[in-house]
Amino acid sequence: MKLVNIGFGNMVVSSRIVAIISPDSAPIKRFLSDAKTRNELIDATYGRKTRAVLVLDSGHIVLSALHPETIAARIEGGDKEEESY
Repeated sequence: MKLVNIGFGNMVVSSRIVAIISPDSAPIKRFLSDAKTRNELIDATYGRKTRAVLVLDSGHIVLSALHPETIAARIEGGDKEEESY
């Protein structure tokens, strides 16, 4: 199981991530609103601006303050902050 750091010490299992999306478009904002009403939204931004939306295979949505490119690079193995267990 490979964990990837999505910011501020929060980790997500990389194999569970289906998509990493920028949160700026209106359809994504509606998607986030729907996830919040279903109690499937996890906010890992620590009050900072949301820069990436991670869609998990369980249907949960995780908000991150890191850029999508940064998270993708960490998943690809380009960052020393990730940990394997």
